[in-house]
Amino acid sequence: MTESLAADWWGTAVSRIEPNVVELRGTPVQDLIGTIGFGSMIWFMLRGERPLPQQSDLLEAALVAGVDHGPHAPSIAVARMTATCGVGLNNAMAGAINTLGDSHGGAGQECVMMLDEIRRREAAGQALPAATDQVIAEWRARGVRYLPGFGHRFHTRDPRRDPLLALVDEAVAAGVVDGAHLRAALAVEAALNRARDKPIPMNIDGATAVIYAELGFPAPLARGLFVLSRSVGILAHAWEETGQGRRNKGPIPPAIRPTYLG
Repeated sequence: MTESLAADWWGTAVSRIEPNVVELRGTPVQDLIGTIGFGSMIWFMLRGERPLPQQSDLLEAALVAGVDHGPHAPSIAVARMTATCGVGLNNAMAGAINTLGDSHGGAGQECVMMLDEIRRREAAGQALPAATDQVIAEWRARGVRYLPGFGHRFHTRDPRRDPLLALVDEAVAAGVVDGAHLRAALAVEAALNRARDKPIPMNIDGATAVIYAELGFPAPLARGLFVLSRSVGILAHAWEETGQGRRNKGPIPPAIRPTYLG
């Protein structure tokens, strides 16, 4: 009884590890090595089935698009600073990943949630424009000033938007995804830009949210997948910083003094 209780404590369908045995989702690891790409492996581990080639390509595109956005992104800056503090790469990566919260890194998850709301109303028979306007109004009423997945503080048009959405269009035409979340996202974009001189286009969070939602990933996994994607850039920047010889690098050059507000 005690042994069974202990064995069941961490019961899992993800992996089986025994002497000379490593199985992932029921498949011996030796049958996966060299036969599956990393993006497909992520899908396989999360869902327990291999993706179709077109599904894998779409997931890979989203993962590639989000890997990096330069040292002005808080996660990348933290990775670089941490790497100069006498710790290992794992510490630099962990510190950076821990900055990926609601404000920085969470917009994709929230965008999927918003698109899901619109989709549910459209599926219930409401016209897409009306459903979109209603959901936007409700999010605004909750105090959401910037709708997740739209607009960018740096880009007037995010260069990652168009190629990602073009791939979704191709996937819809091929019958790989149904395009419902893409239609919802474009409806939000159209509603936001109604009678505006300065456009508010979809950003990387919105475009990847469309892909993750179209592929059937729940909203929380949109954030998890973004973390995996951004970890690549975090590692690259942390590693580069370790080779530059700085110690205890702060957020601003030493010659610049922060404004004293006392």
